[in-house]
Amino acid sequence: MIMQYTPAPDPAAIVRKLHIAEDCVALPYTQEIIARSGLPVQVIGERDYPDISGSYPANLSAGKRHLLICRNRGAFFKPCPGTREYRCCDYQVLNIGMNCPMDCVYCILQSYLNNPWLSFFVNVEDLFAELEEKLAQEPQRIFRIGTGEFTDSLALDNITHFSTRLVPFIARQNNAVLELKTKSANIKNLQHLDHRGRTIVAWSLNSPAVMQREELRTATLKERLEAAGLCASWGYHLAFHFDPIILHPGWQEGYQETIRALFAAVPAEAIAWISLGALRYLPSLKQIAGSRFPGSRFFYQPFIDGLDGKRRYFREERVEMYRFIVAELQRQAAVHTCLYFCMENDTIWQEVFGFSPIAQGGVPAMLDRSLHWL
Repeated sequence: MIMQYTPAPDPAAIVRKLHIAEDCVALPYTQEIIARSGLPVQVIGERDYPDISGSYPANLSAGKRHLLICRNRGAFFKPCPGTREYRCCDYQVLNIGMNCPMDCVYCILQSYLNNPWLSFFVNVEDLFAELEEKLAQEPQRIFRIGTGEFTDSLALDNITHFSTRLVPFIARQNNAVLELKTKSANIKNLQHLDHRGRTIVAWSLNSPAVMQREELRTATLKERLEAAGLCASWGYHLAFHFDPIILHPGWQEGYQETIRALFAAVPAEAIAWISLGALRYLPSLKQIAGSRFPGSRFFYQPFIDGLDGKRRYFREERVEMYRFIVAELQRQAAVHTCLYFCMENDTIWQEVFGFSPIAQGGVPAMLDRSLHWL
């Protein structure tokens, strides 16, 4: 087991300037971030935005060099925006900021957001008050909470240190589990936190070819798995997400290589769940990503329009990929580890797993049962 932390390249190193909303300047947390980052600071009106030349999405690459420190004036805590046509895991999203310093070709945020800069919300007292209120309303329910819907959970953590506030907060709750999902290896702030088994650290994984070509400024497979092994040695449970699974030459060998490396680096018993999801995207993403990453070719494969309005591989292709990857995972995964699909229909579940989630009480119940240590 790996016991020493070797820092990987920090994706937040691309940030060159902080923009501080004027109503946040005096907050102690803001001052802490300014001092820690050592970056140039521009104070802007509380309703203003960083001035980045060009128009979206052409200025998205430049925008990733700018971090806006501001307040969230809406809700922090919402259900994951799943669709009724596909089985959802009932994930709850905690919105801590917008956009990501890493740059994945397939990232849906390119077509979902309309601002090029990064943002982080510093009115964390409001966040914790809202979260505490929501949890108190349903004390018998287990809330599975994630911060990785609109940003990467840990990519900016070397600047914000938000994990040092959030993890201990979740540790004190009786009906919540936090999932920190990342493509970085920024885990050093997690080492000495009293997480009490209520934080799961998760990594998105892919075929090495996809990770190298389509995931810019992310940690390598080796770096992600070394970080995961360290987190396991610190008592954290883990999760992994093969999403999006992408058809490419040698995909079987690629995913097999990643899965074998995963179980060589991480104790199987530490893994709570592993999700799978084939590539799906909003139609507008093809043009946006195609203009930003003209060397990528996977958007030009045959797709169909799904019931949720997203483009998907044909069913036969999805089933073939899923069956192969699930078989590889099942050879080594622990009995308690929940393997599940993110946003797939009952037909796919039946063809790959031999059952529909409803027969197991639904995807949320399957995931709740995997939390066997609580």
